[in-house]
Amino acid sequence: MEASGTAASRVWFITGASRGLGRAFTEAALTAGDRVVGAARDISPLDELAARHPDRLLALPLDVTDRSAVFDAVDRTAGHFGRLDIVVNNAGALFAGMVEEFTEAQARAQMDVNFFGALWVSQAVLPRLRAQGGGHIVQISSIGGLGGFPSTGLYSASKFALEGMSEALAAEAARFGVKLTIVQPGGYWTDLYTGSTATAPEPAYDALRAELAEQWAQGSVDSDPRLAAEALMKLVAADDPPLRLLLGSMVYDVAFDISRRRMECWAGWEAVSRAAEQATSGPPAAS
Repeated sequence: MEASGTAASRVWFITGASRGLGRAFTEAALTAGDRVVGAARDISPLDELAARHPDRLLALPLDVTDRSAVFDAVDRTAGHFGRLDIVVNNAGALFAGMVEEFTEAQARAQMDVNFFGALWVSQAVLPRLRAQGGGHIVQISSIGGLGGFPSTGLYSASKFALEGMSEALAAEAARFGVKLTIVQPGGYWTDLYTGSTATAPEPAYDALRAELAEQWAQGSVDSDPRLAAEALMKLVAADDPPLRLLLGSMVYDVAFDISRRRMECWAGWEAVSRAAEQATSGPPAAS
């Protein structure tokens, strides 16, 4: 048996901890001597890690779309380790398909995991972090949170929702000493894509699908998840962490390109935008 975490060791709550980026984050935190609650639908991939770190890793089965289960898991975390310092909302899923192709069930399922799951975790941890007077919430977004791209429209919608909620939450929580960072990773070798759910293809988009497949084959850049974990450890060690952090050269360049194009678009229609506003002394009279 290993020794328990020291008084100075941090306590992490990581969702989607059994695979991909979540697994890399969990391993990095344990290597740093911290204590971790690793939550996932299937925790069996964490068995070996739990055996090596029996006093510092608590693996919890959790479906983040179940709000009551999320609150119970956070209560169990606090009861087991006594506190909570770093929360990583990493659990996510990718539903691939053109916007027109999505069924209602698929659209709701995409939002349930990527947005509502993170919302429930954020709501569950805030009272504890607020009472402690500090903590750090890390929301794992995506390059899909920077813009909408063909075949990942609903995925982007879920990440846009996550980022909008998180910007507001960051401002609300700051007065209590709670920090929040939105992390926007590029491509990593995880099973996000191989484990994705696809819509029933509409033949009208066959040519576009072929173009996208060729682009991805030529321009895809995927990295070892451990690089993302190294960046995360630097982030949570910072005294003044940023609201947003891009991970990867490709996503960094895409972010600036999207921002420039948006500014150019707004500037091109500046006259129309400004003409649509004029102060009045009261509501307009009924016609």
